[in-house]
Amino acid sequence: MKWMYYLLIISIFTACGEPKLDREIDNQVEYVSKTMLDIKKELVDRGYEVFDYVDEETKDTVLMQQYFIAFLKSGANRSQSIQEADSLQSLHLAHLQKMYELGYADISGPFGDNGEIRGITIYNTPNLEMADSLANNDPMVKAGRLVIEIHPWWAAKGYSLR
Repeated sequence: MKWMYYLLIISIFTACGEPKLDREIDNQVEYVSKTMLDIKKELVDRGYEVFDYVDEETKDTVLMQQYFIAFLKSGANRSQSIQEADSLQSLHLAHLQKMYELGYADISGPFGDNGEIRGITIYNTPNLEMADSLANNDPMVKAGRLVIEIHPWWAAKGYSLR
C-alpha cells in the first residue's frame, strides 16, 4: 500500500513540472502536422475527397473531408400496422448500429418535429454511390416507409459538436 502512496507523490511532482520550452512546443506542432498529413494520405489512398487549409486566426491546419448526409424523408408506404412499424423501427436501428460498427455512419437521429424530413444520417464513405447504397439498404427505406435524399457534405476532421 505504501508503494501507491509513493507513486501518487511522484506523479504529483512530475505533473507540476516547468513550462515547455519553445523548442518542445515546435516539436509538438510538427508532430501534429505529420499526423494530419498521415490522416490526409490515408483518406486519399482510400478514395475519400479531402482538402486542407491553414486557419489564419489559429494557424492550425484544418483537414476537411467529404461526407454524405442522407435526409430520411416520409415515404409513400406509411400504412403499416403498429406492430409492423415497431418491427421496422427495430430493424432500422439495428441497421444504423451496424453502420456505426462498420465505420460507415458517424451520426444520425430523428428530427424533433413531425415534418416530411424525419431524420438524418451522415455517412463516412469514399463516394456517393456507396453512401446511397448503404442508405437504401435500411429496412425502413426498403419497406417504403422512408425515402432517401442524399447530398455531399464537408466537415473538418477532429472537430466535435459542442
